[in-house]
Amino acid sequence: MKLIDIKDTLPVGFIPIQETVDTQEQAFRKRRLCIKFIPRDSTEAAICDIRILGRTKQAPPQYTFIGELNNMGIWYRMGNVPRAQDSTHTSTTNNVQNANSSTVPANCFGHFCRHISMTLPASFRGKNTTRPDYEHQNSNLYAISAMDGVPFMISEKFACTSPDLQQVDLMGITIKSLAEIEKEYDYSFRTEHSAAARLPPSPTRTSLSSEA
Repeated sequence: MKLIDIKDTLPVGFIPIQETVDTQEQAFRKRRLCIKFIPRDSTEAAICDIRILGRTKQAPPQYTFIGELNNMGIWYRMGNVPRAQDSTHTSTTNNVQNANSSTVPANCFGHFCRHISMTLPASFRGKNTTRPDYEHQNSNLYAISAMDGVPFMISEKFACTSPDLQQVDLMGITIKSLAEIEKEYDYSFRTEHSAAARLPPSPTRTSLSSEA
């Protein structure tokens, strides 16, 4: 993880966090927070926790400082990456520890990785991580949202299918049909059309009249 200026060249293999998850707005104005993904089997440690603290806060133990943003310091902590054969046991252990304690377990990379995976674009998550160009992908982490692919439907209780529905008082607002609106606000534009049809005065006639 690196914090760089907006004008600096993006480090090789790193991906910038460009947008916020909820509103898709620009995440940072003058700086960029970059992260790097590598195949899980090629490393034994990875970032498992990130903290943002004020200047007056004491540096947490075992955390690495990467820079300041808006007078706030950004720290991260490394954790061990569980092996594939230990993933089931680690997941069960983490669930028990989370239920009995509010602290983050040491081997929390599995949960962090799953959370990041849900925010990645589908094309990025579907890539085979053994490809050589995996580390050089430059994609927006938050290009999709949790609502993508969810169909929009109106509940049946709000559907106006019955003609016998009782009229609801909307604070004096009258609901009109399209035909009623067109009839009430119909305007022929006769005056405008008549004015547009009139010929403008000829420059030749105007000059002759002034000479006479």
